[in-house]
Amino acid sequence: MGINTDLLHAHQLHARLTGSYKPQAMAHVSPIYQTSTYVLDDFDSAVYLNQHVDEGFVYTRFGSPNCDELEKKIAHLEHAEAALSLASGLGAISTAVLSIVQAGDHVVFGDVIYGCSYTLFAHVLSRLGVTYTRVDTTNVDEVEKAIKPNTSLVYVETPANPTLKISDIKAISDVVHSHKGITMIVDSTFASPYLQNPLDLGADLVVHSATKYLCGHGTVTAGVIAGSKERIDRCRMPYLQCFGAVLDPFAAWQLMQGMKTLGVRMERHCSNAMKVAQFLENHPKIDRVYYPGLESHPTHAIAKKQMHNGFGGMMSADIKGGIDAVRTVMNNVKVFSLATSLGNVDSLIQHSPTMSHFDMTPEERHAASIFDGQVRLSIGIEDVDDLINDLDQALSLI
Repeated sequence: MGINTDLLHAHQLHARLTGSYKPQAMAHVSPIYQTSTYVLDDFDSAVYLNQHVDEGFVYTRFGSPNCDELEKKIAHLEHAEAALSLASGLGAISTAVLSIVQAGDHVVFGDVIYGCSYTLFAHVLSRLGVTYTRVDTTNVDEVEKAIKPNTSLVYVETPANPTLKISDIKAISDVVHSHKGITMIVDSTFASPYLQNPLDLGADLVVHSATKYLCGHGTVTAGVIAGSKERIDRCRMPYLQCFGAVLDPFAAWQLMQGMKTLGVRMERHCSNAMKVAQFLENHPKIDRVYYPGLESHPTHAIAKKQMHNGFGGMMSADIKGGIDAVRTVMNNVKVFSLATSLGNVDSLIQHSPTMSHFDMTPEERHAASIFDGQVRLSIGIEDVDDLINDLDQALSLI
C-alpha cells in the first residue's frame, strides 16, 4: 500500500478485551503497557523467554508490546527484516556502532555529521582503541582511499547535519561491500522513511533519531535501528541488554501516534522549506543557503536521484555579519523557536557552531563549512508566508 496508508495501518495492534458476561471490545488505539515486568505462564516458558527475549515479553528493558508494535512499523517502512527502538537517537547510534566495532578496529565517517555522533567516534571510542578517518563522503573515491585492512565500519549521515550534504548511498555501499567484513550504517534522520530508504540502496543498518520527524511533535526522545534480523538481534543482545537504552512504553505509544501523520507533515515540511530556501537564497543579507532542493546545492543531483517525495524540511544559511548578526536574528524571530532539536511541526532555529557542533574545533568546523555566521533552520508546517515574513523582519534588524 501507499506510505500514508502504511503509516496509519501497518502492524497496528488492536488489543482484544474479553471477560465473563461482557461483550468483546477492541481498542482502536493500542493501549499503553505501563509495566516494568511480565507474569510468565510456567517455569519452562520463563526459562525459554529469558533466553529468547525477542520472542516474547519478560522485562521492559528487553522490550514491550508498545516497542514491539513500533519496531514492526519501522521495519515495514524501512523495508527491513527487523528493527529496534531505543531511548534516544544517540542510544540507537551508539548501540548500532558498538554491535560492530571492537578494540583495534578502524572506522570511516563523514566530515560533516551530528556533533554528538562525532564525539562518540572521536572522544569515546578512540579511548577504547578504535581509530578513525574523517572524509568527505560525497566523494566516493575518498571513502575508498580511507578504507584500511582493519576497517570494520563506514558511517554515513545523509542528509548531513548541518550543511545538508548528500552522500550517494548506493555508490558508497558498492565500495564498502567490495571489501570483506565492513558494515555500512546510514543515519537517515533528516530524511525519515518518507523521503529515503537506505537499506534499499545497499546500507546494512539505518538509524534515526525518532525524536525528530518520526515523532514530529517534540514530546519524546527516542531512536530506532533497522536492518536484518541477525544484525538487530546483535544490537539487542547484549548491547541494549547491558547498556539499558530502553524506550519506555509511553514514549513508544506517543511515537506511534506521531507517525500516523508523518506523510502529511513531510509534504508540508518539504513544500514550506523549498519556498523559504528560495527566499533566503535571494536575500541580500544571506551569503549562502544549504538546502538540497536548490539547484545551487553542490549535491542536488544526488538528492534528486536518491530521495523521493521531496528534499526535507532542514536547511542552514550563512548570515552576513557573523555571530553578531546571528545573535540579532535569533533574538528577534517571533514564529521560530530558539531550540536545538528539529523535525517538529513548529519551526526551530539554532546556531550549529555553538550548539550541536560545539565539540569540534573552529578549524574542524570551518573545514566542514560550518561557519560562525551559520544558522540551522527546521522548517515547520506553519503558513509559509508567516515564516518568510518572520525571517525577513529579523534579518532587517542586522
